[in-house]
Amino acid sequence: MIRFRLTRVALLGASLSVLALAAPALAQTPASAPASAAIVVPPLVYTHRELANGLDVYAMPDATAGTVTVTLWYDVGGKDDPQGRSGFAHLFEHILSRKTVNLPYGQISTIVENVGGTRNASTSQDFTNYYETVPPQYLETILWTHAERMARPVVDQATFEAERSIVQEELRQRVLAPPYGRLGRFVIGDNAFDQSIYRRSVIGSLEELDTATLEDARAFHEAYYRPATATMIVSGAFDPARLDVWVDQYFAGIDNPDRPVPRLERPVSPPRTTPRQVVAYAPNVPLPAVALMYPGTDAADPDNAALDVMQAILSRGDSSRLYQALVYRSQLAVNAGFGVSSMEEAGSITVTATVAQGQDIGAVEAALDAELNRIRNEPVSDAELAEARTEILASDLRQRETASGRAFILGRALVAEHDPAAPDAHLRAVQAVTVADVQRVARKYLVDQARVSARYLDESQRPEGVPGDSWRNPAPMPVFLTVPPAIRTANALLPEDQRMAPPAPSEPRAATPPVIAERVLANGLRVIVARSTDLPIMNARLVIGGGAAGDPAGSAGLAQLTAALSSQGAGGRSAPEQARLLEALGADIGGGAGADSTTLFVSTPVASAQQVGAVLADVVQRPAFAAEELQRTRTRAINGQRVAMRQPGPLAAAVLDRIAYGDAAYGVPGDGTVESLASITRDQIVGYHNAFWRPDNAALIVTGAMSAEEGFAFAEQALGGWVRPAGPVPVIADRAGPVRPPRVVVVDMPGAGQAAVTAAVRAPLRSSDDWYPLSVANAVMGSGQSGYLFQEVRAKRGLSYGAYSSVGARVGGGLLTASTQTKNESAAEVVDLVLAQMTRLTAEPVSDTAVTDRETFITGGYSRALETTAGLGGVLAEAVQYGLPLTDIVGYPERIRATTPASLAAAAARVDPAQAYVVVVGDSAQFIEALRAAHPDLVMIPAAGVDLNSPTLGQ
Repeated sequence: MIRFRLTRVALLGASLSVLALAAPALAQTPASAPASAAIVVPPLVYTHRELANGLDVYAMPDATAGTVTVTLWYDVGGKDDPQGRSGFAHLFEHILSRKTVNLPYGQISTIVENVGGTRNASTSQDFTNYYETVPPQYLETILWTHAERMARPVVDQATFEAERSIVQEELRQRVLAPPYGRLGRFVIGDNAFDQSIYRRSVIGSLEELDTATLEDARAFHEAYYRPATATMIVSGAFDPARLDVWVDQYFAGIDNPDRPVPRLERPVSPPRTTPRQVVAYAPNVPLPAVALMYPGTDAADPDNAALDVMQAILSRGDSSRLYQALVYRSQLAVNAGFGVSSMEEAGSITVTATVAQGQDIGAVEAALDAELNRIRNEPVSDAELAEARTEILASDLRQRETASGRAFILGRALVAEHDPAAPDAHLRAVQAVTVADVQRVARKYLVDQARVSARYLDESQRPEGVPGDSWRNPAPMPVFLTVPPAIRTANALLPEDQRMAPPAPSEPRAATPPVIAERVLANGLRVIVARSTDLPIMNARLVIGGGAAGDPAGSAGLAQLTAALSSQGAGGRSAPEQARLLEALGADIGGGAGADSTTLFVSTPVASAQQVGAVLADVVQRPAFAAEELQRTRTRAINGQRVAMRQPGPLAAAVLDRIAYGDAAYGVPGDGTVESLASITRDQIVGYHNAFWRPDNAALIVTGAMSAEEGFAFAEQALGGWVRPAGPVPVIADRAGPVRPPRVVVVDMPGAGQAAVTAAVRAPLRSSDDWYPLSVANAVMGSGQSGYLFQEVRAKRGLSYGAYSSVGARVGGGLLTASTQTKNESAAEVVDLVLAQMTRLTAEPVSDTAVTDRETFITGGYSRALETTAGLGGVLAEAVQYGLPLTDIVGYPERIRATTPASLAAAAARVDPAQAYVVVVGDSAQFIEALRAAHPDLVMIPAAGVDLNSPTLGQ
């Protein structure tokens, strides 16, 4: 996984002091002016020690946590890639996660998943990190696996070639397949810096990855991976004294190589004094985009506090200047953003916008310039300054909810600023930023003479003779180091009988299930409250029955448009007034319509809960549905559809629903289509709202720091006055329709960077007893890195960045869906592999041990979800949506653990590949012959000819 840049927002934190900021509060009348309320950010608490070999260890114990997180950060990243080997640090991140002298390929992931944990790794320009979250009794086991990777990794030819292929598929999936992937990773990356160590993309290039060798990988490890370049952070439920013993046992004896870490003499990049313009072209770009790039500063620069405030004023939330000027008022752009990227040694500032359909790219550039000139030349208002501070503080508060979140705040600060106190210092600095400071940094950094401007257009607009890489920076690329060859003896996997076994777990801690309280208000509104944290935050999630399944024929997207429009002005406030009020309170509001329900949520510091509740009441009961807001919201939704339908993955998912459900409600695109969205009227929206948005068809779920009585009081204050209509709740007829015959559909998308492959069969109702063993069967086939799909498609063959399956829950019955993306030329092979894993699931017995391991994997993920305010709210919302008793919150793990090989086999019988719906979206010229040979009845449709309004896709 790649982390391309660290932003200052991600570094916010606090260490040893309680930080507070005055935030506006609302008086008793919903429309009155804000007063003040305090948002308090609890401190990060940690201890630090350094081993003799240079390993830094930070401990962040939390007795209330249900898990423990281990993160190991190495001081090596994309900026250290050798000459001619861009992407190498990221490639090595993959290699180091795979094999050691005592652990066969993939065993680290298997260990973590089989204890109910999760793991991953990431690479940025400045660092590479590896992290796991597991039940506390497995802390020693995970520490041992990190010591294995640090001291005894196996870097052999098979591992090297497999991971290189996987990384290349990741590049295709993240960069080449999305319409704007090349803009973000290549065009901006190459032009934001000139003669800088940050010039190259962290993910590298297909060509330079192809030229890499095994000897390069071994040399890279020996050069950069050692105790003295590593920092370990352990956060969560553990005994610090035992941690010290284990760290000494497993890490103190690891020595550093005799040679120093290679260090490139930093190139001196002359200041940019002349503006430059570039034009880039890429396939399947539905809407033009623009990007403006300015030099920034490093993460330790004191200017970052004012830069963060400026970023919030310009582009955080719907009240931000860029959103209001380009997206809301003028409707010139689909989106607009202002990003400050501050890394260890340098930084950049990027301003972006995607041009709305039918608008002029020059007008968008002029509008961006006007806003940049405005913030340079005119002081921001006191209200904007206060709102930005509150938003930054509230965002940091949310990041601190989990032990893993706090570990990452600390880790990023250590990497970027080498100072564990930096997060707190930064927050204090944010609170001290003045109006003059914002204008000062705007004038200092937004210098037009130092700007690079880029236009990003569809490949069809590239003039003849203009090269495909016309966007490349003309400044000389720095010459990077060539890492000296490895001199240590290469490790090899030991014979099985000689391998060291992982440490046994310690005594498990008894899990404490959440305490759930329920009450029904006089108007019929069901209220569920579950305290999930001591952090002063709360979430309220309103679940309303109906969803997209209630959309009338020909009006696909009505439920979604109603949900989106509800928060665009209500209770006498305009959309901008409402956005300003919520953002000044540090609150978020959002939601949308799923297949079976509409969800509206608010997240806020507890200090602002009463005021936010008053806004929620207006949004639910008194939305304006103003004609001009409908036009704006509709236009944004249509532009969003244009972008989504030019991507293989989203288009494949939409086509899959159509062939699986046909003309039934679930077959209709829930987000609508360009045509259906254009036809929806205000009267239809009001009618849908009146029919489905009613208290006796809804449940309010409150999680966070509120007690049961506080949660009930919040519900009564916010929605107790919501009037229940006299008529009955609408009944939605058969949502899924009859089971339809299997089909294989290919959607031809010339120029697609990858092919999306998906295959599905119908699944049981979420309320069915069969759901639980089928969930375990699905985990065997396609959940996590131990699933059949991941192993066969990615691990063994390197054909994809990931291959997974999931069981979709819907009131009328969902789909068990396998999906992946691969290079176009391997699409036919991957289709065969996916269907083969379905056959394997139905034909091969699954052992008791494998069943138990997959049960633990599922229940571990479930337990982690219950630890967070949003996660617990989501679990409760699912119970409400599918008519499950709240006792299922505790009963779910027990029902999963009740699965046996026999019950799994019975449930898996429905995963019949002969009954599968298969969709492939990609450049068919590269795979159609092979696919048609295996599936002669397939139907091929040009992407431009797919009609999602039609049950037959227009065929």
